[in-house]
Order: sequence, then structure tokens, then C-alpha cells
Amino acid sequence: MANIVRAALLQAAWTGDRESMVEKGVHYAYEAADRGARVMCFQELFNGPYFCQVQDDDHKDTAEPVPDGPSTQRMIEVAKETGMVLVVPLYEKEDDGFLYNTAAVIDGDGTYLGKYRKTHIPHVNGFWEKFYFRPGNLGYPVFDTAVGRIGVYICYDRHFPEGWRALGLAGAKIVFNPSATSRGLSMYLWNLEQPASAVANEYFVGAINRVGTEPYGDNDFYGSSYFVDPRGQLVGEAGSDTEEELVIRDLEMDLIDEVRKTWAFYRDRRPDAYDPLVAP
Repeated sequence: MANIVRAALLQAAWTGDRESMVEKGVHYAYEAADRGARVMCFQELFNGPYFCQVQDDDHKDTAEPVPDGPSTQRMIEVAKETGMVLVVPLYEKEDDGFLYNTAAVIDGDGTYLGKYRKTHIPHVNGFWEKFYFRPGNLGYPVFDTAVGRIGVYICYDRHFPEGWRALGLAGAKIVFNPSATSRGLSMYLWNLEQPASAVANEYFVGAINRVGTEPYGDNDFYGSSYFVDPRGQLVGEAGSDTEEELVIRDLEMDLIDEVRKTWAFYRDRRPDAYDPLVAP
């Protein structure tokens, strides 16, 4: 019998307020569960707008604790009720001045498994993230869930191959990359980097992007969320580049072992030759 994991990604448009944004995510989670999904990931900073196109201290007041804050607690309830594994990206407040771009991981029985904090923080025109977030300090955790071992790598992280590899070495079989990526210079990379990383590390990648326009800065998020398999091939089609969409695909997990037997990348690694890669 085939080992299939039905997985979901949500690319959602900003509603205008956080409470309704959370409830939109809840609505789509129940829809995904009704359609047989067993794991679901939301977009970067799922319960708010992408405010990093401006620098405004007021946005820092929207951060909340993880897992004790209201958004994570609401999603813990949803996971219990649906039986789905949930990856929930949001703005985390650990303490005064300690703010992170984070994703909480919740198992299918509602157990909070832990979190990943975005490691690589951009600070360029339109992406003033160092104003809002400290760099992640939890490494590259992999979470044992009801659908197997999963990892998270957030948006700008995807430009750095080291974290993708660390997740693979730790046993990840699906890696989710929730993002807030707008049309512009790097748009072509959206269809290049995640498939290349899936091939190099021989696992599935779920790439999630926001969609639509938002009130901060000159942005137009282009959705196009997709799953890619360990061969670097899309699983079905990518989501719309203009419309809100729940993307649900069946992932054939046995393909991972098949590909790893064909392309023995892990066997042929040479860690003894890689010291220059970590030189300061």
C-alpha cells in the first residue's frame, strides 16, 4: 500500500484585522481536514499583514508568546479537533525586546512540539526585518509528527543552502517554507530555489507565499504556492498568482527512499572537505 501524506498549504489575503485573519485560517484548516489533509502550513506571519516594508514601533506590539499566546492556543484547539499537524508562522514575543519571526509546530493530537525561529534576517529596502526580529537561536529543529519528520525554513532562509542541508541531515522528510514574497527582482527565484533544495536534500518541500496587496509599502504578493518532490518536480500545479487558495496535494513518501537509492547524495558527502564553508 502506498505511503501517501495528503498535505495542505494556505495562501491567504490580508483581511484587515488579526482576529478575522486567524478565523480565516481556522476556516481553511477545517476545509483541508474535510478534504483529507493530514498536515497543513500557513504563510509567514499568518495572523497579520507583512509590515516589514515600513519601520514602525507600533507593529512590535502585535507580537505574542509562543505557545501561550492566543493565536497558537487557537490553533492547538484546531489541531485537536481536526487531527491535522499544523505549522503556524507568527510574530513571537519571548520577552521585552526579544522578538522573533517564528513558526509553531503542533501535532495532530494538539500537542505543541516546539518552534523554529527564522535564522537569516534581511534588512534591505522593503524588507526591514532587523528592525522587528532578532535572528533565530534554536538551530534547525526537526519535529516528529503524526505524518513523519518535518522541518521549517522561513522565507529569506531559502537563499541559504546550509539550513536546508541541516534539516535533511536531521531526518526531515517534508520541509515547509512559509514566505512573504512580492513581485520584483527575486520573483524568478521562487521557481528555482525550492526545487533545487528538494533535489539536493532529497525530501519534499512545501513553498507557501502570501497573495494580494497589503497596506504597508509598495507590495503585491504573488501566491504561486506549491509542493515539490525529491526529484525537483512539482506535485500538481502551483497555486494562483492572484487569488487566495488552499493547495492540497498527495505526497508519495516512498519516493524519498527511491530517490535516495538512485542519487546517493548523503552517502557521497565529504564533511572532511567542507571546513572552508564555515570559516568566518
